[in-house]
Amino acid sequence: MKTVSLSGSLRENVGKKDTKALRRQGLVPCVIYGGEKQIHFSVKLIELGKLIYTPDVYKIEIDIDGSKYMAIAKEYQFHAVTDKVIHADFIELSDKREVKVDLPVRLTGNSIGVRNGGRLLVIYRTLSLKGLPSAFPETIDIDITNLRIGKKIRVSEVKLPGLTILEPANAVICGIKRSRISVEEEEEAEAEAEAAAEEGAEGVEASAEGAES
Repeated sequence: MKTVSLSGSLRENVGKKDTKALRRQGLVPCVIYGGEKQIHFSVKLIELGKLIYTPDVYKIEIDIDGSKYMAIAKEYQFHAVTDKVIHADFIELSDKREVKVDLPVRLTGNSIGVRNGGRLLVIYRTLSLKGLPSAFPETIDIDITNLRIGKKIRVSEVKLPGLTILEPANAVICGIKRSRISVEEEEEAEAEAEAAAEEGAEGVEASAEGAES
């Protein structure tokens, strides 16, 4: 995963009054947990935008008054009316401790089924994974080049060394659905193949007759 930087300041108080005061200043109360102790701090609301409004997942190097922590975002809480983030939770990372992360699925290639008129259906746009931080890629890349109409790719077919996929093994990630256009094109292709086979057979018979004469 890519790493981004985030700067914050330790919170002197963690009560409701202090929390409201921070938000009035354009700051967001945050907490890091999972390490030796919980760390309460605040960051600028605008700084969190680069983490929230993106499908990507990052390792985050958080600088809190000169002390640095490597973490990932766990949860954001949003205001019910304004939709602004009002609290953020982070998990401190350790090379010796597994974490759970939801990573985006990225489909690559031009599917044969789509080229033949089928419709691509994507069921899972993210997958939940568990493993050591060093094992996580930026995205889960799945090649659909050879995916034909009526075929599917299931969780059990995706191999990610060092990681465990937490979704059911038989769950369908994506597939190519048959459409009326695809049926017509397949029938045309079959008819063309049959015609070509018949022409080939006739050519063989003609050659055989010429040889006998």
